[in-house]
Amino acid sequence: MAKGNFPGMGGAGIQQMMKQAQKMQQDIAKLQEELGQRELTASVGGGAVKVTAYGTKMLKSIEIDPSCVDADDVEMLQDLVLSAVNEALRMVEEMTAAEMNKVTGGMRLGF
Repeated sequence: MAKGNFPGMGGAGIQQMMKQAQKMQQDIAKLQEELGQRELTASVGGGAVKVTAYGTKMLKSIEIDPSCVDADDVEMLQDLVLSAVNEALRMVEEMTAAEMNKVTGGMRLGF
C-alpha cells in the first residue's frame, strides 16, 4: 500500500475528494451569507401579529395590529407574539435545511 493513500484509492481519487470538499465548503459559506439576507414573515391571529426574521434567526420586526391590543387580555397578545416568533423561526429552520440539502446532497453536516 502506498504511503498516505487509502486501500483501493489512488492519490488522484483523494485529491478529487478534497477538491469536492473544498467546493462544498465554499458553496456552504456562500449560501449562509445569502440566507442571512433573506427575510421570512409569519402571521398569526388572522394577521393580528406579524413577525419578520432574517435567515440568521435574528428578528427584524414585530408588527401588532392595534385592534388586538386589549388591556384586559394581555395574555392573548403574548400568546400571539410567541406563536408568531416560533413560526417565523420554524420557517427559517425549514428554509435553511432545504437550501443546505441542495448544497450538501443530503449529507448531514450539523448545520
